This record gives sequence, structure tokens and C-alpha cells, in this order.
Amino acid sequence: MPVKVRIPTPLRTLTNGSDEVTVEGKSVKEVIDNLEASCNGIKERLCDENGQIRKFINFYVNDEDIRFLNNQETEVKDGDQISIVPAIAGGAINSVLIPPARSWFDAHLLISKGN
Repeated sequence: MPVKVRIPTPLRTLTNGSDEVTVEGKSVKEVIDNLEASCNGIKERLCDENGQIRKFINFYVNDEDIRFLNNQETEVKDGDQISIVPAIAGGAINSVLIPPARSWFDAHLLISKGN
């Protein structure tokens, strides 16, 4: 059963720049295995050494998080869409968005001035 797999930007080097690929499979696990067959090296980015999806990678089948379905055993059917979404975290407001401020008032002034 062909399904469409949406590829996040950091993994597109493994899909020759494609943001979406079509892969056969009856479950998410089969899709990952078949994706590896056509995009060598992608599975090690998605799964750990035990074959489990890495904690910072999320899979969605038709916008449903597979962690709340049957994980890798989640069945897929012809025409389904799988989205691979890497988790994003981090950041520091004082060092990234605005210059360091001595107080909330200084920060407020910096933001309102557009600095």
C-alpha cells in the first residue's frame, strides 16, 4: 500500500531534497524499513539501535500521533500520509531575542523600541 511520507528539512539530504516520498507498507514499521531501502541511512536517524523510534522524533499518520495509537505497529492504508516531525526545544530569551537587560523595565523598553 503506497503512503506519502513528509520528510523534515534536516533529513532531505537523504531523499535527494524531496520533501515528500511515496513508500509501500502496511504499518509504520514497514514504511520505515522500506524508506531505508530507498533512502539509505534514514532509519538510523529515526530509530535507535533497538529499532525503536527515537524519543525526539514524532510520527503522525493523518495528523494522529502514533504514540496514542499502536506506535510502530500502527496500520496504514493506501493514500495515508505520514509526517515525520523532529522535536524542537531550547532557547534563551535574553541572549537570543533581546540584548541582556538589567530589569523587566529595561527589557520592556528594548522590545518596544524594536532593538
